[in-house]
Amino acid sequence: MAPPRRSGAEAAVLLLLLLTTSSAGAARASSPRVPAVIVFGDSTVDTGNNNQILTPLRANFPPYGRDMPGGPRATGRFGNGRLPPDLISEALGLPPLVPAYLDPAYGIDDFARGVCFASAGTGIDDATAGVLSVIPLWKEVEYYEEYQRRLRARLGPRRAAAVVRGALHVVSIGTNDFLENYFLLATGRFAEFTVPEYEDLLVAGARAFLARIHRLGARRVTFAGLAAIGCLPLERTANALRGGGCVEEFNEVARSYNAKVRDMVRGLRGELPELKLAYVSVYESFLNLIADPAKYGLENVEEGCCATGKFEMGLMCNDDAPLTCDDADKFLFWDAFHPTEKVNRLMANHTLEVCYQEGVL
Repeated sequence: MAPPRRSGAEAAVLLLLLLTTSSAGAARASSPRVPAVIVFGDSTVDTGNNNQILTPLRANFPPYGRDMPGGPRATGRFGNGRLPPDLISEALGLPPLVPAYLDPAYGIDDFARGVCFASAGTGIDDATAGVLSVIPLWKEVEYYEEYQRRLRARLGPRRAAAVVRGALHVVSIGTNDFLENYFLLATGRFAEFTVPEYEDLLVAGARAFLARIHRLGARRVTFAGLAAIGCLPLERTANALRGGGCVEEFNEVARSYNAKVRDMVRGLRGELPELKLAYVSVYESFLNLIADPAKYGLENVEEGCCATGKFEMGLMCNDDAPLTCDDADKFLFWDAFHPTEKVNRLMANHTLEVCYQEGVL
């Protein structure tokens, strides 16, 4: 079955919403062998870069960040607290927050122990970044190159190379390419490519990205697959006219894309034996949370904590929005698109377990 493309009215409404809004593993992971955590991707891992660019897609206001360590602080992270890279960093004995590269409050000494180049709303496809005027993936890599020049100037060539070579590179990207770009009809991609062709385009782009950061010195890398994107609260809401519930056609696309990414990762590992590259399956983890929420202490896996939880994110998830929940730990989602810190911690622990199992750490 072909995935449902948005009608003109549906696409306009969802694009408007985006524009107006837009443990065991952790305990084992205290190894000092990892000098830094380096992050690429989208809003699932953006620790504040979008605060510094001209885009409507931001989260630097309450109630975002209301459960940050030390008290409420809206840093630009799309969640009630920390994101997976922060929690991975802390588990590895590094600082509990990974700083955004564009944040003027941090300098190269901070970035030597962790740095985030991610930008909320971006994708593997350059066209995706253009939808909400965010940082494209190629620019994230340019920042990575600039960062390495600064690191060499500060630490010297040998120490800088050792930081990059030993760092854990965390990559989470791809959801926006489908939900913000292709199926939202926000660019012409839906007319240029069939769904399988677009999947192939993204996988080829991901491979080129991974090969490039490898050439720049990356040796330990995790690449996350797509979650069950049809079960995001925003997609459930858009599916109301068809009876509600998860959009199975979107989940089918996620499964197909993930299978291609796994094959790509396997092939790249064969070509670059010195690259320790792990594919992190997020899809199955999310389905487990949805299928058995009580096992994880969750009570609501269909709506976000913020406001009604059905469509609010970004500017519509604000401190004046009514109905925001008191305890985000009971929810899978913080807003209509992003997980709570509790779920981010589960994802961070899962990433670390995969890293240990596959020899990345």
